[in-house]
Amino acid sequence: MKNTFKVLIAIFAISLLSFTTDKELPVNWFKAGSNPNSYQMKLDKTNYVSGNSSALIESIDNKIKGFGTLMQSASAKDYLGKKIKMKGMIKTKDVKKWAGLWLRIDGKNKEALGFDNMKKRSIKGTNDWTEYEIVLYVPKNAETINFGALLVGTGILWFDDLSFEVISKEKRKHTLGAPKNLNFEF
Repeated sequence: MKNTFKVLIAIFAISLLSFTTDKELPVNWFKAGSNPNSYQMKLDKTNYVSGNSSALIESIDNKIKGFGTLMQSASAKDYLGKKIKMKGMIKTKDVKKWAGLWLRIDGKNKEALGFDNMKKRSIKGTNDWTEYEIVLYVPKNAETINFGALLVGTGILWFDDLSFEVISKEKRKHTLGAPKNLNFEF
């Protein structure tokens, strides 16, 4: 009986820890990547560009093969046939491999129709807040817009103040409405 009680307490403690970890994630955002459990991902209320918080991705293992990302998906239906620009602020500390923003446009069968993860212009080492941007065309057969920040290997990455714009042929800009909580205030 005592052993059963101890097992139940252990299961409860593990589930509580899992719940707490998920609760720390920004609203509308989720963990992903090839090795997301090697990273702590949460809101950071002490280091941000504006508002009261930023998003944090921090390695928790000494050696990591793969990457972790904090991401969001939104419908592409309002942006079909348009070019979009995603901008955001990033700060890094001790990034050994590389980090960056990423943006992927997926089709009906989840095939990538457009993709940029900043690998060719990646962020390494320790850097203060800097603005980065990605521009991609959203084909007429697109289904989703997927985006976030990623950390490959070890280090710390903060990101904040993401924004999206539609860039029309006339170079006019329109603010997108579908992605949510881009300044990590929730």
